[in-house]
Amino acid sequence: MNSLKENFKKAHIIIIGSGIIGKFNALELSELGFQITIIDPNQLQNSSNAALGLLMGNMYQKRRGRSWDLRKQSIELWPKWIGFLQKFNNNLNIEKPLIQLTTNEEKFEKLKKFIYENNDLNLQILERDSIIIRNINQVFQTKNIKGLISFDDGRINATSLLKTIDKYLKNKNINFVNEEIIKIRKSKNQWFTTTKNNRDIKSDIVILCNSLRAVDLIDHLSHNIKLKPVLGQAIEVVINDAEVDLLTLPKQFNINGKNIIPISKNKLIIGSTDEYSIKPEKNIFEKITNFLDKKPTWLINGQVTKKWFGVRSRPEGEPSPIMKNFGDGLIICTGFYKNGILLAPACSKWVANEIKNYFC
Repeated sequence: MNSLKENFKKAHIIIIGSGIIGKFNALELSELGFQITIIDPNQLQNSSNAALGLLMGNMYQKRRGRSWDLRKQSIELWPKWIGFLQKFNNNLNIEKPLIQLTTNEEKFEKLKKFIYENNDLNLQILERDSIIIRNINQVFQTKNIKGLISFDDGRINATSLLKTIDKYLKNKNINFVNEEIIKIRKSKNQWFTTTKNNRDIKSDIVILCNSLRAVDLIDHLSHNIKLKPVLGQAIEVVINDAEVDLLTLPKQFNINGKNIIPISKNKLIIGSTDEYSIKPEKNIFEKITNFLDKKPTWLINGQVTKKWFGVRSRPEGEPSPIMKNFGDGLIICTGFYKNGILLAPACSKWVANEIKNYFC
């Protein structure tokens, strides 16, 4: 009888979808010795390329249940993976801290209660009189911003992360197939993944990480999974105001649900994930900059120099994300909504354990 290690070396796994979830699964499984093929006709257009990479883990207020368990596990795994991936990119790191802000008094009171109840020294309230808040209020020409700071949360550059994992996968000779998949089927203990060009690719395991399209490849009668599209979008804004220095702001923060990342003295990125659509509205600037009662003058007069978006998926009728093992060599990991980057390590660890059990 073959050893488990020999089974790993002989087993072929197909991963459909090349976003952060697909690539992270390939990363972990290839380290275990599996033969991996990633299939995606649009590798440069998946939603992960539109991610801002904010890792909002410790400041997550629901400290129980499956969602918190996944976040907690990923929080523990990320530093280890960063250390591993730095062999392929010395500059890859997690920028800390992360700040969550609001102008809503009721929400602020909830933040204060959350910090008081959890007694976490790495989470602190930011009142109006703190230096950080004074600087933010001054730049945004308001007096109402306040919130919390998490010294353990932060941001990883999503573009740099994906390129680094690509470098690793190339080094491991991972096979990439740039074709569309139209169906999957199992016959005689093997999976056959059929491309649009009518080519069958055999494997022992299939992992579906292709967001909304994942449900198109499974039996709806047996697996009642429903997903809806969610639009994540971002803009790069250049301002023309000599009196405003955006670098006086924190490196990454969130105001009333909008993520803000200053990248130079006169340039910043603003992003959000909040539209149930597959295409952005025409008035993207008005919508994405509408996070204060009154916009600062420099933002009103700002010039959009770049904009991008990505379509993500959110489960209907069940918690996000969908991580299910159908028991016959078919696994689905999708519906991560806005937490794909954060939860990628926990997802890949779960998948690896399910596959280990499959071959035992």
